[in-house]
Amino acid sequence: MRFIARLATTMLVFLILSSLFYDALRVDNWLVALGSALVLSILNTIIKPILIILTLPLTLITFGLFTIIVDAIMLEITAGFIQGFEFSSFGWAIFTAIILSIVNALLTPNIRIYTERK
Repeated sequence: MRFIARLATTMLVFLILSSLFYDALRVDNWLVALGSALVLSILNTIIKPILIILTLPLTLITFGLFTIIVDAIMLEITAGFIQGFEFSSFGWAIFTAIILSIVNALLTPNIRIYTERK
């Protein structure tokens, strides 16, 4: 249930950011947003841990801020796989990664409260 909630949250963030900043982030429709959220979750499961280990020295030097760059790289890779989902520059991918991290940090504890059975 948490996976579906995070997938929906990511999809909504993509749709909202593409409507607010239509020159910076292009998402053709909600199916493209859903597909890109799904591909991003798969890439975050498989490739992101490898990148985190490879960039561990930079992450330690920057006190963890380099993980935002890793998240932006994951978004750019996702944009390479999904047609109809693209960023105008790497800076917008960084901005999207920051917004996505903030939204997930704010919503994930609330999702856990409502989805866990007592």
